[in-house]
Amino acid sequence: MPHPPLPRRRVMLLALALDALGEPPAKLHPVVWMGNYLGWARRRWQAQTPRQHLLEGGAYWAAGALAAAGAGAAASGLPWYAQGALLKPLLARRALFGAAAEVAAALEQDNLSEARRLLSWHLVSRDTSALSAAEVAGACIESLAENLSDSVVAPLLAYRVGGLPLAAAYRLSNTADAMWGYREGELEWAGKVAARADDLLNLAPARLTALCALAASGGGWRVWAQDRRSTTSPNAGHPMSAFAGALGVRLDKRGVYTLNAAGREPTAADIRRALRLARLTLGWAVGVLLLGKFRPRNS
Repeated sequence: MPHPPLPRRRVMLLALALDALGEPPAKLHPVVWMGNYLGWARRRWQAQTPRQHLLEGGAYWAAGALAAAGAGAAASGLPWYAQGALLKPLLARRALFGAAAEVAAALEQDNLSEARRLLSWHLVSRDTSALSAAEVAGACIESLAENLSDSVVAPLLAYRVGGLPLAAAYRLSNTADAMWGYREGELEWAGKVAARADDLLNLAPARLTALCALAASGGGWRVWAQDRRSTTSPNAGHPMSAFAGALGVRLDKRGVYTLNAAGREPTAADIRRALRLARLTLGWAVGVLLLGKFRPRNS
């Protein structure tokens, strides 16, 4: 099995190591720049009809993705250690794990209101004000599983396949989906191209994350096979159902889906277990990305 070029392996490992140091200042953070661009684009929309919203939102998404890819291409000639430093802010491992740990700590202290606040602030866009402690724990585990795929495994896979250009374009699309990808209101049509692009780009990472979680835990296969298509997203259900099965917990989103209906209600202790599983899952995924074959032998 041919390995990726040594510099590319070094870049990925360096980016993961640098992620332990935290995030760069906002004014130097490329994902913040992407968010600023997407916010600016939204303020400039002039469309009146759904078709116009679709075209305008798609055009702004395409312009942003091309600009991100172009910046990545311009940086691809830099030394491997500079590329590692640039890949690092496209990942969000430390921020994700830290956010989940904060929610777990609040629940452990029986501070449900703070746990709800932290969950809403860091991890989910839904209203958390009426969630029970079990629902808060479940939503935290769901977000940890989904964002492990979206914010860590996916940009690493994009880099492994297409270098910095694809990794940057992926991150722009994922950020656009987070900001624009709503199923109702004025963003229903304007964000549709970004949302569909993000769905496409996450097909492989979501399934890789789920399979690595199942391999790392040694269980959960039945729940994943049964419930992976239960969510409205074509991708989120894969890592979430794998985590639900591996941990033996039921993950509910009221009126939307239930994963592992036979499982028990999750607690703060299960968030801690989910964090351990996330670290093991990432270890498996990194191993696959470093050693796997993703391109033709003669490329």
